Amino acid sequence: MNSKETVDSTFSRRQFLGITTVTATSLALTGTPAVGAEEAKPKEFSRKIKLGWIGCGGRGAWLAGLFKKHGGYEIHAVADYFQDLVDRCGDTLGVDKSRRFTGLSGCRKILESGVEALAVLDVPCFYPEQAQAAIAAGCHVYMAKPVAVDVPGCLVIEAAGKLATQKKLCFLIDYQMPTDPINIEIAKRIWDGGLGKLLAVTTLGAGGGANVRKDPLKGKTIESRLRDLIWCNDIPLGGDPIVNYDIHSIDAAVWIIRRRPTSAVGYSRICRSDPQGDRQDLAFVTYECPDGLLWNHQTLSIPDHGRSLVSNVHGELASAQISYWGKSFLRGGPKHYGGGEVVSLYNQGAIRNIAEFYRIITENQFDNQTVQRTVDGTLTAILGREAAARGQRLTMEELIKENKKLDVNLDGLKV
Repeated sequence: MNSKETVDSTFSRRQFLGITTVTATSLALTGTPAVGAEEAKPKEFSRKIKLGWIGCGGRGAWLAGLFKKHGGYEIHAVADYFQDLVDRCGDTLGVDKSRRFTGLSGCRKILESGVEALAVLDVPCFYPEQAQAAIAAGCHVYMAKPVAVDVPGCLVIEAAGKLATQKKLCFLIDYQMPTDPINIEIAKRIWDGGLGKLLAVTTLGAGGGANVRKDPLKGKTIESRLRDLIWCNDIPLGGDPIVNYDIHSIDAAVWIIRRRPTSAVGYSRICRSDPQGDRQDLAFVTYECPDGLLWNHQTLSIPDHGRSLVSNVHGELASAQISYWGKSFLRGGPKHYGGGEVVSLYNQGAIRNIAEFYRIITENQFDNQTVQRTVDGTLTAILGREAAARGQRLTMEELIKENKKLDVNLDGLKV
């Protein structure tokens, strides 16, 4: 896809119905009861998907527990660079010690262990290579965000998604905002013309104090930077906050407006004291999109600002807000919708995606609709990061033509 192309063709009414099915299916598969109803018994599955797991840290271990609770998966093998994380996760999940792998070769060893699907939740710089290897090995892929930290990585993910479809494999990216029922209803109304012509987008990624990571002194190798989210401080490892955190609100905006920007201009700076990594704490970016649509984005990784991931879309007739936390709504115009509170999206979004991954595998659905949108959203975030770092206008076409790879020094790490 070149810089002048958009992703409109991937956002048909068929996709909306597919997204809606995610919500409905997940409720059936997970046995989540309606308000006031008796708690349903866990559903039993005649088929267990043999799953390999990469990334046994905080969210990785937690999400693996949700996969196990779902009931349709057998977690066959686990991997992480660190032995203590692998053992803790392996013990909890009941994975045999012979199928617990460490070091940089964990992905290869999992794929050789006989899994049919791979969940990838470790350090983002490794995701493109891991996805490529999994698809080449004939495995379905469930992947966390961000799928890449640079343009070459995005292009690998894009190619892996296309190859997955050709090989009749499923590739799902775990974004939560487009799974929420309220957000889905708002998206439908926008696509049905509820805002009229789109004029402006504003997105925010604010982590508050919780997102101001410890940035300890670097050692002789990057080993210590690979755990406890310390990798968030290093752009080659985690992509910068606009790529690894704000990407939720950016992805939601791309989902809604069905296009990616053609250029960006901005500024960024480091605010934390004694920084060791190159992560930027503040960034302000203005994107230009096709059809004259303007988009402002703010990154705020500073203490006490509060936590927020939100996408606002403004049109000639009305405006709408899509949230990760708080309220989502469409205000005014012919499709007015009061919306409501987005509840427990961190948990419920993951549960829905786990159920959807099982469904698309067992129902042999290989169109892999989340991949191209994810690539476009990640390229949008990278464009913003690069334009802000340079303090000058940068086009998407220029960014892709540069094809700049962010090198990671793996010297001294265990294989």
